[in-house]
Amino acid sequence: MLRLASACAVALALTAAIPAQANDAKLQAAVAGAQRAPENKARDAARHPAETLTFWGLKPKQTVIELSPGGGYWTEILAPYAKATGGTYVATAADLDNPKLSEGAKKGRAAFEAKYGDTAKYGPIKYVNFGPVSGPLGPPASADLVITARNVHNWMMNGSLDKVLKDAHAVLKPGGVLAVEEHRADPKPELPGVSNGYVSTATVIAAAEKAGFKLADKSEVNANPKDTKDHPFGVWTLPPSRWTTAGGQGSDPAFDRAKYDAIGESDRMTLRFVKAG
Repeated sequence: MLRLASACAVALALTAAIPAQANDAKLQAAVAGAQRAPENKARDAARHPAETLTFWGLKPKQTVIELSPGGGYWTEILAPYAKATGGTYVATAADLDNPKLSEGAKKGRAAFEAKYGDTAKYGPIKYVNFGPVSGPLGPPASADLVITARNVHNWMMNGSLDKVLKDAHAVLKPGGVLAVEEHRADPKPELPGVSNGYVSTATVIAAAEKAGFKLADKSEVNANPKDTKDHPFGVWTLPPSRWTTAGGQGSDPAFDRAKYDAIGESDRMTLRFVKAG
């Protein structure tokens, strides 16, 4: 009987360890879908989209806000998933209410909206102004999940991190999740001004806690032990940026990329914070 009980316990443990995304057919369909750019699909081995979103707690019918979606890697997954499950996908975009907004930023927003304007593929994506002086991300306590992927170092550099996290806390429902992916400095020290793009885990946790969040869990899904974090042009030496000159200005054909391409994308922390309530 003891052996049987032990066997059952092991079986239950193994069942619990099976990634939840294995049962989310619509998430798998969004990840595998033809709406995704080939260059983004090619990065899945480094970015683990289904596993990462499952860890963060993505579920049907949620209101999901993505902060600084960049080129749309997550947009191509999250928007169709929201469409298929009765949810809402909100992307932050250049703050059109800011009178100092550059023409380049305005054009960038227009291009992004045009790129993802096909509602048959992506559903009705919503946009919210985002920037150093932007207003709320939405009505208070209206979102289930706020996602930021590889942006924290940028907000540290421009001094807006506290504002961003405060706004994220305000828009989330009690029990809502702040999902963070960021280049990880550990075990090396974080450089002044995060000049190499790598942030310490302690810095991210402290900033989130200051905004009122509680750390719920950490995942190693996006860890890369090959990343030595001592590259000549910081994290941007690695794919996908692949800089060969300081600041990425121009290209040095004599620069030997083999070592850095072999490392792959950066070592990253993947964290889940919760708004208490």
